[in-house]
Formats: sequence, structure tokens, C-alpha cells
Amino acid sequence: MRRCPLCQNTQTDLLLQDKKRCFYICQTCGLAFADAKSHLPPAAERQRYGRSRIASKQRQLSQFILPFLEQMQQHQKGSLIGLNFGRILDQDSLISIERAGHTLNQYDPFFAPDHETLKQEYDFICCYRVFEHFQYPVKEWSLLSRLLKPSGWLAISTPLLVDLEGFAKWHYKNNLTHVSFYQRKTFEHLAHNSDFELLFAAKDLVLMQKTS
Repeated sequence: MRRCPLCQNTQTDLLLQDKKRCFYICQTCGLAFADAKSHLPPAAERQRYGRSRIASKQRQLSQFILPFLEQMQQHQKGSLIGLNFGRILDQDSLISIERAGHTLNQYDPFFAPDHETLKQEYDFICCYRVFEHFQYPVKEWSLLSRLLKPSGWLAISTPLLVDLEGFAKWHYKNNLTHVSFYQRKTFEHLAHNSDFELLFAAKDLVLMQKTS
């Protein structure tokens, strides 16, 4: 029996064993996760993770962050300070954010490991296609919770697991850097057991707000 890397519960069951990995499902929070023994070493993970820096992926990232920031401006007036966690936004998009009077810091464990960005609080945090890479998501969840100001917004892009019976055919689990897979139930559990309210969770978008 494996301990859940998110809620730390030991009530987990084998979900799937294929030629490369074993996957387990937590009965408490609903997280599906790969066996830690199959995690890639940091050098191999960095190489595969770096493929996300191609131009098309950069556009997808900007198309996630910029509209979200526009929506936030409708709820909060004045300058906003945000964190792009786990990815690097292109320079043109950063400039447009700065021209609008806002600040966006960036943290990427491989390509922008600036730990100073993890020592302040933020009005919003964006996590675009990074939650699935968290090998021990309890650590990142604790960190993000600490970094966000009361009433701050957390925007997450990660494909939700909606069909456990079809997990074996789900292409998203075939990427060896993808080790954690979340159901809506998972984010409901996080909200229920933390200072967060789950506002939206469907397809590949999750929106949460830290209670004041």
C-alpha cells in the first residue's frame, strides 16, 4: 500500500500497472499518482520539461495568464502582484503586463530557480500545466498556500481525470514526467481541508480563492 503524496493517507489502491509504471488511486482525496520508484531523475526530467519552452507552448501559456489577469482586474482595482509558478512567460507578454501597471514574478525549478520569488505574498498565482509534474504535491500545495494573500486567486491548468475506467487509455498519463493526476474530488478535498474555496473545476481549468 502506498501513501498518497498529497493528503498523506494510506488508503490507496492499485489503479493500473502497465509496462513502464504502476499507478495508484487515493480513496481519500482522489489523487491518482505514479509509483515514486518510476520517477525520472532530475536531469532527464529537466530535458523533457524543457520541451514546453517552444513557441507554441509559450503562446498557450500567455493565452492562459493574460485573460485571467484581465478578469482579476474586474474584481480588484489597482496594481496586482502575481506569480507564474513552474513556467516561464515570454518577454513580450511580460512587458504588456508591466505596461498595465502589474508585476508578474516567475519561478521555474529548472529554468528560473529564483528562490527570492518564494519569499513574498501574491495577489494571484498561475500554474499552467505544472500540477501534474509534482512528485510530492503536498509540498507544493503547502508552498502555494503560504505564498497567496488572503482573498488571493489561484489559477490552475491541468487536465482533470474524469474517467477512472478509461485511465489505461488516457494519453496524458503516458508522459513520464506526468506523475500526479487530479479529479474534481481532489480539489474539493483540498478546499475543504484548507483556507481555500473551490470556485470552478472543469476540463483543464481549476480556479480557487484563498479565504480572507
